[in-house]
Amino acid sequence: MFIYEKKLQYPVDIKKKDLKMAKYLMSQYGGPDSELAACLRYLNQRYTMPDEKGKALLTDIATEELAHLEMISAMIFQLMKGATIDEIKAAGLGGHFSMHDSALFLNDPNGVPFTTAYIEASGDHIADLESNMAAEQRARATYEHLMDLTNDPDVLKPLSFLRQREVVHYQRFKELRNYYLKNQIN
Repeated sequence: MFIYEKKLQYPVDIKKKDLKMAKYLMSQYGGPDSELAACLRYLNQRYTMPDEKGKALLTDIATEELAHLEMISAMIFQLMKGATIDEIKAAGLGGHFSMHDSALFLNDPNGVPFTTAYIEASGDHIADLESNMAAEQRARATYEHLMDLTNDPDVLKPLSFLRQREVVHYQRFKELRNYYLKNQIN
């Protein structure tokens, strides 16, 4: 089914610990517009696409979103590596630590756990593509906000890559929507 190359889609090599940034990145790990939410949304919606072109696009982008989730995981892990209990508490991650130690858990920066309520599917391929376009724009905006919260080039480079991929995904969904509208494919 897949060939797994043991490397990230874009290299993540963060050298400086920053627990607050790790906490902020949880928005893209387990939040409503996270990489996981996007992946599951697109994998679910692909079945109601009217043709193979739509199914293939949603499958491809969903698979890439999994790669992005892996990047976010690596970033959070590297930003927290070697943190002391005092550093964890100072970063507002004491509640997370009390339940998960230093393990990653699918929640947002406020500790709200991931829920399948984040996964949208209407059964109407045009409505779903419009929703996906909006989700990609929200994710792009989130990456821009995250970039504003750091000046570490080792964090900014992968965030910039991820931001750009959101723009590309938006464009691909828009192209598919326009193709369906132009050709009146139901």
